Amino acid sequence: MRAFFHSLFKVHTDLIRSYHSILSFKWLALGIVVGAMTGLGAVAFYVGIEALSHVLLGRLAGFSLPAPAGEELFSGAPGPYRPWLLFIFLGAVGLLTGWLVHRFVPQTRHSGTDGTDSMIKSFHQQEGHISPIVPAIKVSTSMLTIAAGGSAGREGPISLLGAGCGSWLAGKLRLSAKERRILLLAGAAGGLGAIFRAPLGGALTAVEVIYREDFEAEALLPSILSSVVSYSIFTLVFGAEPIFGIPKFEFSDIRELPVYALLGLVCAFAGWFYVSAFRAIKYRVFWPLTDRFGFVPALTLGGLGMAAIGYLYPELLGGGQGWLELAMLGKLSVTMMAGMIVGKTLATSVVIGSGMSGGMFAPALFVGGMSGGIVGTLGQRFFPDVVAQPGGYVLVGMAAFFAGVANAPIGPLVMVCELTQGYGLLAPLMLASAVTLVLGRGVSLYENQVDNKFDSPAHVGDATINILEREQIEGYYTPGRVSIVEEGTHFGALTDIIVNSNELCFPVRGAGDRITGILAVQDLRKVLYEDTLCELLVAKDVARKAVLLRPDEDLYAALLKFVESDLPQLPVVDSEDPTKVLGLLAREDVFTAYARTLKTMKEQV
Repeated sequence: MRAFFHSLFKVHTDLIRSYHSILSFKWLALGIVVGAMTGLGAVAFYVGIEALSHVLLGRLAGFSLPAPAGEELFSGAPGPYRPWLLFIFLGAVGLLTGWLVHRFVPQTRHSGTDGTDSMIKSFHQQEGHISPIVPAIKVSTSMLTIAAGGSAGREGPISLLGAGCGSWLAGKLRLSAKERRILLLAGAAGGLGAIFRAPLGGALTAVEVIYREDFEAEALLPSILSSVVSYSIFTLVFGAEPIFGIPKFEFSDIRELPVYALLGLVCAFAGWFYVSAFRAIKYRVFWPLTDRFGFVPALTLGGLGMAAIGYLYPELLGGGQGWLELAMLGKLSVTMMAGMIVGKTLATSVVIGSGMSGGMFAPALFVGGMSGGIVGTLGQRFFPDVVAQPGGYVLVGMAAFFAGVANAPIGPLVMVCELTQGYGLLAPLMLASAVTLVLGRGVSLYENQVDNKFDSPAHVGDATINILEREQIEGYYTPGRVSIVEEGTHFGALTDIIVNSNELCFPVRGAGDRITGILAVQDLRKVLYEDTLCELLVAKDVARKAVLLRPDEDLYAALLKFVESDLPQLPVVDSEDPTKVLGLLAREDVFTAYARTLKTMKEQV
């Protein structure tokens, strides 16, 4: 038994050592943890929306809205038809949301379009920090908004929830701002991968949606891991069947390519209308109302406005995935799809523009899908020998539209392939997305997007190549015995230690063998031979704050600590046991490493 526990302890020790010394293992562990957190949150979020929607819209209000084949959790005959209840449901949700926002998170008014945009802002401008109360309020009120019939998506709140989990975990582990941002994106990827049942598409969308012309490559590994874990937990509960129950679509006739190119043109125009209408309603209607009357009246009016739209046109209630499936199956007319494009745009603009919670992603897919449905139906009508499967245009329109308005060319494309569980439409997806991106370059749904890394405060130091980040302290510090002084060592004894040593800095040890400070010779030089101080001062009185290095840290981090502390030497401590001093790193060692690495790079060119 003793041998068993000894082996178990050794395995634990090896895992801890791997976590600190192997970068990929570290992100493997963190990606799995944040993915598990997000996956469980996505399950609760999804069940909450479906259950509340079944009760409020189905049983109480009597609506019978179509649901996609893979998302109908609750079934049963609807109750008596009472559409007037929409005004009570959505008015109450707007009132509650307005009070919660005003009382607890008024700063979220300036967070951008939706939860995804809020995550983007946190990445660029807030060092990855998200206060836990923000996703708590936004996610809970989003559940109520969508369940009550609000035209909003689930992906904005769930990406914010995942990002909040990543930010919280990074804070608990005391990770750096750079690492916190990576975990932020990993959490968002987990949320998207689970809610759309598209693990790779969710991961790619999360790392590219924060830029217009770039993507966050360093976050790709933990984002994929998080998305896979979150997706696995979600499908373990709800099954791995795709959201839409549709036939397999294939691209086989090259003559269809011009029609798909036309679809890209239509999606670019629809994207401009979608974003322009949203901005106009948000900033020209609801922001002046909020400035004058406050959050509660403005959000209540938004809820009542959505209730009026839903009362007249029930097809615009909720996310609308069921109507998308009907469009793919060819069961909607061109006139109806055109009306739904305009109506969905206005309804979503009223809900999200007023400040109510929800996402813009799913409504964007809806508008793009209906745009594709129009092009596909008309294409089959005029060119029946060329356009054989108009339902495929709905899927292509979804990807192309969102790629254009979110400036995310890869993630939505892969996501649609995962939704259909095949790559039969890959060529038209690429063509339509490219056309939409080129024609819609001036359109951006997310207000906090920046062009690329050099425009982001998160990468302000990346304007030049930081070669010190490539080298670890482990290869450059001087290992060996280091003179350590106790906090209570008198000044007289300190002088003997300093005189008989070549070191310039001495770690100071306190209770529990912790290194509590650093004694620098430069601080004692003027009073080194003052005999009157022998019994008056102790090491603790003259020591600076402890600044410690670990072997697995990079030399750029060490350089920053040298600059901040203005010390010539810094102690290097064991990654697992910070009470164990392994040696010293001198400032000159960093400069030597810089010169050596730069020389090596030039020789390789």
